[in-house]
Amino acid sequence: MGSDVGHLDKLHSSRFLATCLIGGVVLGATVFGFYHGFLQPPLGILKKKKKKPVRVYMDGCFDMMHYGHCNALRQARALGDQLVVGVVSDAEITANKGPPVTPIHERLIMVSALKWVDEVIPDAPYAITEDFMKKLFTEYNIDYIIHGDDPCLLPDGTDAYALAKKAGRYKQIKRTEGVSSTDIVGRMLLCVRERSGGDSHSHSSLQRQFSHGRSQKLEDGGSGNGTRVSHFLPTSRRIVQFSNGKGPGPDSRIVYIDGSFDLFHAGHVEILKLARGLGDFLLVGIHTDQTVSANRGAHRPIMNLHERSLSVLACRYVDEVIIGAPGEVSKDMITTFNISLVVHGTVAEENGFQKVKSNPYAVPIEMGIYRQLESPLDITTSTIIRRIVSNHKAYQKRNEKKAESERKYYESKSYVAGD
Repeated sequence: MGSDVGHLDKLHSSRFLATCLIGGVVLGATVFGFYHGFLQPPLGILKKKKKKPVRVYMDGCFDMMHYGHCNALRQARALGDQLVVGVVSDAEITANKGPPVTPIHERLIMVSALKWVDEVIPDAPYAITEDFMKKLFTEYNIDYIIHGDDPCLLPDGTDAYALAKKAGRYKQIKRTEGVSSTDIVGRMLLCVRERSGGDSHSHSSLQRQFSHGRSQKLEDGGSGNGTRVSHFLPTSRRIVQFSNGKGPGPDSRIVYIDGSFDLFHAGHVEILKLARGLGDFLLVGIHTDQTVSANRGAHRPIMNLHERSLSVLACRYVDEVIIGAPGEVSKDMITTFNISLVVHGTVAEENGFQKVKSNPYAVPIEMGIYRQLESPLDITTSTIIRRIVSNHKAYQKRNEKKAESERKYYESKSYVAGD
C-alpha cells in the first residue's frame, strides 16, 4: 500500500514537472514572439518607401542651340531626378525679343535630343504667369523652376521669374562663359562680310551689334580671312561631364559617321539618330578646324573643334566622339575602333568628294562597309547663316531691344543697392 502511494506521488511529481517545462517553453515562445514583434515592424513597413522623384523645370528659346544651352540643361538636370524643358513659341520670342533664327519644330528636335532632357513642353510662355506656374506644379508635378544667373527680362524690364522666386520654388545655375547666341551671330556675320564684299556696311554694322563691341581678333593673326577666336577654354572635366563614360561591348556593332558639325542643328540631330539606329554604338568623328577650312573656305568653321565636339557629345544618339578626326577613313582607323559600318548623309556641304580623285570613303567602300543615308532634313550650316543675313535688320533690332532691357535691369539693381 505504501509503495502504491509512493508511486502515485512520483507520478504526480513527474506530471507537474512536465507541465512546468511545457508551460515554460510556451511562455518563452510567447514572450520571444512579443519581444521580436515589438522590435521588428511588420513586413510591409520593412520595405523601403519609394522616393518621389524630384522634377525640375527649365524653359528657354534655345535658338541656334549651342553647348552653353546644353551645359545649362545638364546643370538643371543635376538639381533633380527628372528634367522637364519648356520651349518658347515662335510668337512669344518674336513679341519679346524679335524673330527666332530657328523655327520651333527645329528647336524641339534639338532640345528633345539632349541626353539630360526627360520631357518637353512645346509652346511654353516666355514669362511664367501665375496660371502657368500653377499648371507646372499641379499637372507636371514640378518641384523647382530653374534658370541661369544671367537676367531674363520682360519688355517692361521686370524679372520673368519673379513669381517663382516669390513662391520659394526657384533655383539658379551658373551661366556657361565664353559663348552666347549673340556672339555666334557675330562670328557668322564677320565671316560673311569677309567672304563677300556686297552690302558690307550693313553686315559690318550688324556684326558690331551682335559682338558687343569686342575687338575682332582673328585665328590667322588678323589677315582678314579667318573667323573670330572663341572665348571657350576647354577642360577635361567639361568633356567628361558631357561624355557617356561607356565604351562599346565586345560584340557591339559600331557605326561611324564624320563631319564638321558646325553650328550644330536639327539636320545633324536627325542624321545622327538615323545612324545610331543601324548599330549598337555610334562613334562620331569631328573634323579639325584645318580640315573644315580646306573643304569650305578660310571663313569656316564658325565654331571651333572643341565647341563642335561638346555639341555633338550632348546628343543622346552619340556614344563617343573622335576629337580631331582625319578627313579620310583609313583601314587602320577601321581596325583600331572596330568599326562595322561607315555612313554619310546625302545633305552635306562638301559632298563634292564624289567628283574628285581623293575619295575620303574609298577604303570602307572597297571593304563593303560603307552606306549613304538619305538625310531627313535639308538643313546645313549655310542654311543657318543665310537666315541671319536675309533678316539682318530684324536681328539687329532684336539685339538692340535685348541690350536696352539689360541696361534697365542693371540700372534698377544698382538703384536698389544704393538704397
